[in-house]
Amino acid sequence: MVSKKENGLVQVFTGNGKGKTSAALGSILRASGHGFRVFIVFFMKGKYPYGEFKSLPGLPNVEVASFGLRCLIDPNNVNPEEIKQAELALKTAREAVLSGKYDMVVLDEVNVAVYFKLIPLDDVLKLIEEKPAELDLILTGRYAETAVIERADLVTEMVKVKHPYDKGVKARKGIEY
Repeated sequence: MVSKKENGLVQVFTGNGKGKTSAALGSILRASGHGFRVFIVFFMKGKYPYGEFKSLPGLPNVEVASFGLRCLIDPNNVNPEEIKQAELALKTAREAVLSGKYDMVVLDEVNVAVYFKLIPLDDVLKLIEEKPAELDLILTGRYAETAVIERADLVTEMVKVKHPYDKGVKARKGIEY
């Protein structure tokens, strides 16, 4: 593990605007460039073949774990397998956080997994509390719970002012996924 003088922070990227995962990916890129060991857990990403799935494993010191069924989730009719996948993602994240092997752990879309009740909020809060002092922990996704925001050191809310989706423009390969 790379020695850092500063304590690690809990960072949250949330809101209804574009850029939450992109901000986390930027943090990963920067950390990797300084030799930090990074672990990212994707909780749920939908149906697209996201570019980060291809590029992240090529970065030095970056490990990736991905969970979910690769389909959009209906929060009113959750497939039990999605719950199992989210529970496994949280277990994997917990192991990474507590392992002492990483300088940064990213939980991508964990806020949505909590909001959709795929995993309990209390389990995420416990993980935040147990985070080693030197570890940076990043949580992304819309709908960050107030309790998560209160425990975070840095919270950035992405606000949608205007988006091409509103004009019917579909997600673009290499830009939105």
